[in-house]
Amino acid sequence: MDDLQRLILQGESDRLDFKQRVTQPDKIARTLVSFANTRGGRVLVGVKDNGTISGVDPEEEKYTLQLAADFYCDPPVLLQYEEVEIEKDIVLVVTIPESGQKPHLAKVKENDWRGYIRVKDTSVQTSKLVHKALQQEEPRPFEQVPLDRHELTVLTFLHANPRITLRQFMKLANLSERRAYRILVKLVIHGYLRLHDKEKEAYYTLS
Repeated sequence: MDDLQRLILQGESDRLDFKQRVTQPDKIARTLVSFANTRGGRVLVGVKDNGTISGVDPEEEKYTLQLAADFYCDPPVLLQYEEVEIEKDIVLVVTIPESGQKPHLAKVKENDWRGYIRVKDTSVQTSKLVHKALQQEEPRPFEQVPLDRHELTVLTFLHANPRITLRQFMKLANLSERRAYRILVKLVIHGYLRLHDKEKEAYYTLS
């Protein structure tokens, strides 16, 4: 119980999501896919966005979650469930491990399947380039992802500067747009960088 409360206090992140209820399998599928495609994570069902515990009927939620994982995710996403009682309310803790079958796609509508990755506390739709990068990724512990000289160049630059854009990185490392973008995506996926894409021009910062 204490562990769950500590987890909730951390707030939503690239590894944690709160859901008061799970009612639409197509929408939760995007979250499941984003965790499986990135570094894994947990969904706390029965917790509001502000961290207030509302509790759920776990069997009802499991039904919708499993429907989403099996039929709205391709390939299907593995889910692990744990029911935690806290002050007479039950919170369903759903763990989604990082997948060895990347990329997973979520069904948005009939014949429309899209990829997602987890960036901060949001599931972000992937581009074709990211999709290709995911296909070539092998899941492994964060600390063991080897970095090449171009990737180290980004991190060194960001230790001395607050942010970097795709264009800046292309110029800095003398790389094509495609190659530079794939490197930045890899560093986001493995938790080294954060993508800020709400601005006029997207930029990256250290995580």
